[in-house]
Amino acid sequence: MRLQVIKSKNAASFYVIKTAYKDGKQKTIIVDKLGTYANLLEKLNGEDPYEWAKKRVEELNRQEQESKLADIQFSLSPNKKMKSNEKRLFNGGFLFLSHIYKQLGLSQLCKKISKNHKFKYNLDSILSRLIYSRIIYPDSKLATYDLSKNFIEQPDFDLHQIYRALDVLAKESDSIQATVYENSLKITPRDTRVLFYDCTNFYFEMEREAGIKQYGYSKEHRPNPIVQMGLFMDGNGIPLSFCINPGNTNEQVTLRPLEKKIIDDFGLSKFIVCTDTGLASEENRRFNTRGDRSFITTQPIKKLKSFLQEWCLDGEGWLLHGSSKTYSLTDIDEKKFKDLTLYKERWINENGFEQKLIVTYSIKYRNYMETLRERQINRAEKLINTSSDKLKKASPSDCKRFIKEISCTNNGEIAEKSAYSLNHEAIQNESKYDGFYAVCTNIEDETNEIIKINKKRWEIEECFRIMKTEFKSRPVYLSDDERIRAHFLTCYLALIIFRLLEKKLNNEFTCEQIIDAIRNYNFLEINKKGYIPAYQGSAIYDRLHEQFGFYNDAEIVTYEQIHKIIKNNK
Repeated sequence: MRLQVIKSKNAASFYVIKTAYKDGKQKTIIVDKLGTYANLLEKLNGEDPYEWAKKRVEELNRQEQESKLADIQFSLSPNKKMKSNEKRLFNGGFLFLSHIYKQLGLSQLCKKISKNHKFKYNLDSILSRLIYSRIIYPDSKLATYDLSKNFIEQPDFDLHQIYRALDVLAKESDSIQATVYENSLKITPRDTRVLFYDCTNFYFEMEREAGIKQYGYSKEHRPNPIVQMGLFMDGNGIPLSFCINPGNTNEQVTLRPLEKKIIDDFGLSKFIVCTDTGLASEENRRFNTRGDRSFITTQPIKKLKSFLQEWCLDGEGWLLHGSSKTYSLTDIDEKKFKDLTLYKERWINENGFEQKLIVTYSIKYRNYMETLRERQINRAEKLINTSSDKLKKASPSDCKRFIKEISCTNNGEIAEKSAYSLNHEAIQNESKYDGFYAVCTNIEDETNEIIKINKKRWEIEECFRIMKTEFKSRPVYLSDDERIRAHFLTCYLALIIFRLLEKKLNNEFTCEQIIDAIRNYNFLEINKKGYIPAYQGSAIYDRLHEQFGFYNDAEIVTYEQIHKIIKNNK
């Protein structure tokens, strides 16, 4: 509460006012009318009305504070029915996300964008709800509008304004990415010495291609148009920048344009780019030998020249980090070397382009490949016993690669009907690569460090998994190209905020545990008295409360407590 003095020509009136929230909106209400200056001067026998009014406000604030500490009493009747469409259960998980949202400067950026584009709807409210809902209630934009009403803080925009906002967000995507990167440096260290790049695609619930929705190689083998996303991630596992391309784009050509944008917009120039096989074109490797840039890229042994394949698979001349001894794969003790990685390396020069080839061998990786192939062989055997219509080969990683078609009899005559059997030659040929893994690089650093860097590529694959599985970013229901790009911008921002949340929790909990926690962080509104926590207390909530500096684990949480948290995150 605070003092307000309203002056006119002939008098000055004293009021006690306070800010309150009603239906999710902030309002100023009058708590007490203290009187005019003349009336108070007469009643107070000469005491200064201004000083008296200030003391009165202090007393009211003290009384209010004491009342907050008292037990809150309310009654419920089994005979009294709820009002029609009355909502009592609300989610508060967004309170943790909004803290990071504010730290990334998105609220201020939305105000700046709104001023530049001169529209009246609340872009900050729309963008924040799109991000929070993507993590907590992932669904379509239409459903997001309704689901955002499940948050304690109610939305202050209409459905049609969401779609208008998407057009604006698409236009501002580059500046948003650059601003988020700059502000993220204040939250956590960004390891930009190594940048990981990968591509994936997202499908649509439609059959006709148009704009950036094009038919291409679907990683989920769906007969739908797709768009392609390219994503850069830093060495700490936090997304750095992304791009959206038509679904029929060759992923190898997507690396360089996005990398140039990072160099120009983010001021980065010295880094190592780590990619997988699909992005390992010679043009991309050469591009990352310029200036202070380098590359580490996966190299399929099968695609090497025959003499290099023989060298990679040769059992002699293997090294172990920290040892000067050379090892033979035929003589090593499998129990002793089960968790160790052997390696060897050599420089190769092709078409005037020099790079180092590093090949590793791991017993654990060999066993994994053997187990994986055994399962595929079992599936292939089951398919052989079913209809032959299902035996057409789908992809190089499909179990059908181990099935061969027999089109002639034992006498060499053409058979009336093809027969199928396991292709033991293909199985044997593939098994010789078990345990081997190769990368190419132009770095002259310690081989062990290069191997460590490449092993972190799983984190960018996890980023895509989170977006697809946890955030349900596909199928995409939008049709306009700009709105599609804005949809993935909100998914990207949701991923950054989630990754930063993981960092704040020191990676103590799994992705699934954190998401479940904020989705289940619910509160039951009771008789306009406050909110009763409706979640089960656990270690993760203790850490969240501790990390973000507020505690909503009392038997009942007042409106003032909740709205103070919301205000602090604005």
